[in-house]
Amino acid sequence: MGIDEYGGGQHEKSDVLVVTTNDVPGYRVDRVIGEVFGLTVRSRHVGSQIGAGLKSLIGGELKGLTKTLVQTRNQAMERLVEQARARGANAVLMFRFDVTEAADVGTEVCAYGTAVVITPIA
Repeated sequence: MGIDEYGGGQHEKSDVLVVTTNDVPGYRVDRVIGEVFGLTVRSRHVGSQIGAGLKSLIGGELKGLTKTLVQTRNQAMERLVEQARARGANAVLMFRFDVTEAADVGTEVCAYGTAVVITPIA
């Protein structure tokens, strides 16, 4: 797998800044819009479950599952940004991920944070 398949995050030219911090240096928060989230649930197909089971016997990274989780997190983050944008935000503060098993049929990934409007400090 190439480096693009392992990571995620924002594109440089996104109109909604997403940060894990409580503030953004050089900017002030003009308006707090509130919590926003992006949610997705993914199931694994039988082939990947069998492959993962066999791989777990000998150890090592489960590359197929890693790739699926990266795609899932990126999709959740994209949905978070879409919701923030639709509510008039240009930033999301205190961004986090929450990952849980969804009734033994898949993995639920929730990206969440606080949507705000920020402006540069003059």
